[in-house]
Amino acid sequence: MHQPFYKDLISGEYKLPWTRMHALKDYYGMVRILEEFPQIRQTFNLVPSMMAQVAEYASGAALDPYLQMALKPAESLTDHDRAFLLQHSFYSDPHHMIHRYPRYGELFDAWQAQKSSGARNPFGVQEFRDLQMWSQLAWFDEEFQAEDPEVAEWIGRGRNFTLADQHRMGEKQREIVGKVLPEYQKLAATGQIEISTTPYYHAILPLLCDSNIASVAHPNVALPARFRYPEDARRQLVLAREYCARNFGAAPVGLWPSEGSVSDEVFTIASEVGFEWAATDSGVLNRTLGRAVPVDGLYRPYRWRQGERSLAVIFRDHFLSDLIGFVYAKMDAAAAAEDFLRRIRENCAGILGNGRDALVPIILDGENAWEYYHHNGRPFLRELYRRISGDAGLNAVTVSEGLGLLTQETVDHIFPGSWIDGNFDVWIGAAEDNQAWTQLLRARQAFDASSALGEERRLAFEELLIAEGSDWCWWYGPEHESDNRQEFDQLFRSHLANVYRFLNLTPPEELSRPILRVTVPEVHIEPSGAIQPAIDGEVTSYFEWVGAGIYRVDERSGSMHGKNVVVKEVHFGSEGVNFYLRVDFHPGYERDLSAMEARLSAQALDSGQTSSVAIALAHGAAHATEMKLASVPQSAAVRPVECALGRVLEVRISLEALGIAAGRGLRFQFSLWQGGLPIDAVPQQGWLEMRTTNPLELAG
Repeated sequence: MHQPFYKDLISGEYKLPWTRMHALKDYYGMVRILEEFPQIRQTFNLVPSMMAQVAEYASGAALDPYLQMALKPAESLTDHDRAFLLQHSFYSDPHHMIHRYPRYGELFDAWQAQKSSGARNPFGVQEFRDLQMWSQLAWFDEEFQAEDPEVAEWIGRGRNFTLADQHRMGEKQREIVGKVLPEYQKLAATGQIEISTTPYYHAILPLLCDSNIASVAHPNVALPARFRYPEDARRQLVLAREYCARNFGAAPVGLWPSEGSVSDEVFTIASEVGFEWAATDSGVLNRTLGRAVPVDGLYRPYRWRQGERSLAVIFRDHFLSDLIGFVYAKMDAAAAAEDFLRRIRENCAGILGNGRDALVPIILDGENAWEYYHHNGRPFLRELYRRISGDAGLNAVTVSEGLGLLTQETVDHIFPGSWIDGNFDVWIGAAEDNQAWTQLLRARQAFDASSALGEERRLAFEELLIAEGSDWCWWYGPEHESDNRQEFDQLFRSHLANVYRFLNLTPPEELSRPILRVTVPEVHIEPSGAIQPAIDGEVTSYFEWVGAGIYRVDERSGSMHGKNVVVKEVHFGSEGVNFYLRVDFHPGYERDLSAMEARLSAQALDSGQTSSVAIALAHGAAHATEMKLASVPQSAAVRPVECALGRVLEVRISLEALGIAAGRGLRFQFSLWQGGLPIDAVPQQGWLEMRTTNPLELAG
């Protein structure tokens, strides 16, 4: 459970609302649900800086302009307020968190139509008040939506909210957030959960200890000037244990180093300050042992030992953990839970056959995945917990319990890396990342040289610790995208500027300018003319697809890392009789494609009737295996579907077979599946559209 520190220590203002929003939706419910399943025991990793923010929200002391704007009387909104609300009220997942509620979806569609048409804002006072309410209600925990009479009434009514509703909704938020810490305290006291922790401000500890260590995992990576402050890493760990001891009655013995980032120096410090176990990723184990480790090596605990220092270590099953994080949201809850446990049983069969228990470490983001699941993932979790509880061969245990049940194998070193590709490339090496590290180093050196004392020096050091957090560089570089990247950039530079202010120094001019470079968003261009390409799996001629629509995938992932991006771009169009699709894949996936299935769904713009085709992909070939079409063309000489896989995948489908009347527009979706699991989808949400299939209109 993790959020960066959004509070500006000088203004006291929260610059982004995500701690509060996830406290409403995830932090309480994710642990509360375990009370329904007393046999399920889990480890929750709590980042102290996030919990400190939750506590401030619960006390009512947090100054959050996003909440203030949601609670401001709709009659009093200025033009600036209305623009702010339209920009920041639709961050939720459109399918599972916006259109789930008809009124919220109605407002979202109206806003999208306004943006497309360029018309002035069509919302009146009531529409804005309804938007203010729904931008918050959609984040309320499932338990409160279903069982709290006031919240349930709001959900059921859907519209025509009042100023009194706004006021009460703000009070209800404080009530919900106020339940978060007590729920963790309650289950920790009963022993049903173990609480582990992370460096206080979620820093990448190996890079604090020595930023040059990034070159071990990635030789010749471009690095900034060396940042070497192991004392900061130690302080981050000590503060974390002290916070948890104050709030949960005991200092944690377990450590999830931020992003699973480890090194020998980090393990030495962690063991010195009192941690007894740590966890990281299977990719780090592979690089530590110098080979791909099979499940019999992965499903066991290890003990890292150097000199007098030692630490128990477990390594997450990367594949199974990511199935929950990125794949099962697209599946039926029962089917997903059954698939997950089937894979565990199959993986463990050989281990159990040799007379040894298996410890299967499943470790994943506790908050961001669920908004892409039906009903915030609660049906899936209930299915999973119920099946585990009913299986005598499975036990859900805390990490400490698991470590006590199996013999630990000794390793004399740990490879320096993170859960992402066993390196630190997400946080250092790109131009934006390196600029951020350079500015952090300059602020750290200014602190060392300053003679400031007392509270001002303490606050300056705290701002440094905040700026050492991982999240700022998560959004720098080429890997990730967010509507809030600019706010993250501004917040990072503000924290650094505050270091100088607390030291009574003038912040460097460079902190006034963004670190972010221009990003390249997805590209979506509608068809401009008729096309009639040969279906041979090759781009026989450049002119074949001239006039086609283009959708180029944005390769940045969002707040979570790990989504497969197999499809590079798609081209689509028509000549008035057929719909044509071309899919270009990223290099390197050629071998994987031969085991995948492509699925194409389409419908007329004015119809909810969907036609679909499943296509088996084989090396250099493709053939339709399942067709659910609206009709079959009258001419027996015309095949309804034709496809070919070569350098690209090309597909032709008769518009008549799709149920698309002459000249009508259509929308479509394309997805890739492997072993019954969804691998990639274009687009990730919603449909791609072409307004007409009439060649004359396209040409015009």
